[in-house]
Amino acid sequence: MADVTSSPEIDVAIIGGGIVGICAANYLCHAGRDVLVIDRSGICEETSSGNAAALAFSDVLPLAQKGMIRNLPRWLRDPLGPLSIPPSYFPTLLPWLLRFASASRPSRYDAALAAQASLMKLAEAEWSSLMDRTGTGTMLRADGSLELYESDAEFQSSLPGWSARERFGIDFRHLDSEGIAELQPGLSRQFVRGTFVPGWKTVADPKRLGEAIWTATEARGAGFRKGDVALIVPTGDRIAIQLREGRTLLARNLVIAAGAWSHLLARSTGDKIPLETERGYNTTLSAGAFDLRRQLIFSAHGFVVTPLATGIRVGGAVEFAGLRRPPDFRRAKAMLAKAARFMPGLETQGGREWMGFRPSLPDSLPVIGRARKAGNIVYAFGHGHLGLTQAAATGRLICDLVSGESPPIELSPFSPQRF
Repeated sequence: MADVTSSPEIDVAIIGGGIVGICAANYLCHAGRDVLVIDRSGICEETSSGNAAALAFSDVLPLAQKGMIRNLPRWLRDPLGPLSIPPSYFPTLLPWLLRFASASRPSRYDAALAAQASLMKLAEAEWSSLMDRTGTGTMLRADGSLELYESDAEFQSSLPGWSARERFGIDFRHLDSEGIAELQPGLSRQFVRGTFVPGWKTVADPKRLGEAIWTATEARGAGFRKGDVALIVPTGDRIAIQLREGRTLLARNLVIAAGAWSHLLARSTGDKIPLETERGYNTTLSAGAFDLRRQLIFSAHGFVVTPLATGIRVGGAVEFAGLRRPPDFRRAKAMLAKAARFMPGLETQGGREWMGFRPSLPDSLPVIGRARKAGNIVYAFGHGHLGLTQAAATGRLICDLVSGESPPIELSPFSPQRF
């Protein structure tokens, strides 16, 4: 990768080489801007490398409206269940949980749903454009998703959410057990109902997709510097970016897209953003481990199973435990054991375990907007489970903000100052 930091001043610096940062870099380069991406690891080396590979354009419901509040007490009783909070971390998390509970109020539901739907509609259009521009369309899989229910009661409880999606033109089809078997043979008979979403898409491998987008972006002149940002200091109409390695870079514009670490940098600009870290786990098996036709969603158990070009990925769950606690790979093993029960014949040997950090905000909407005290600093983080899905839309919106163009959707629901 090119290192172009010999220039004394950078036009647009982007902190974060994950999928959101590199999509923003691509849009900015195509708008004629000079861009430098800074990341401590590399391009799509961390959370963007191991996600569930979904372009989940129909996933418009805020998490607070998807049964999490109702299921919270039951899930917390199971240390290896869909949601876990280590007791020692609970006091730290409590303010976020209170905001999360507030976001579940009916008075806030419609606004959050409409905002998410608008971003998803833009995301679908911008991913199509970005893939055409970067030659990555062959990595897209349009097989739809299949959400599975173990009882009629579980299915009935999902119906209000599907009705909400229907209001925004999202296509879906409810299935009985015979319909499930047609779309995905080999599942346990315990699943009596299902919902098929034809517009749900996945990518062949999220890390390979990110690397391909970066290759196209680098060809347009984007540069990369490996570095760990310690501090950002607005100085007049410039931003000083201090690296832990000892060097300071100077930029005219700055994009903070550092995922779960972004709020730590935002404090330098006077914005206190209630970002928390959902630690997600997965296991990637060999490609021949099961005849998997499309992504399967086991929502009551908090995980999905995805067919990739590089294998079959079993992953999900939520662990609120911050950025420093060591991984607990028992959670990955628990999901894999459930997948083996739900998918008889799944070969579970030789899998590769992984843990990543999802940057999540209590209202399930990302932060996309300008810093409070510095108009030349913009934020692009907090996408939760939807970073890959919303990356192209966010890249387009960040480019518009940096370039002074009018964005195609209303950005006030995503304002950094909404808290």
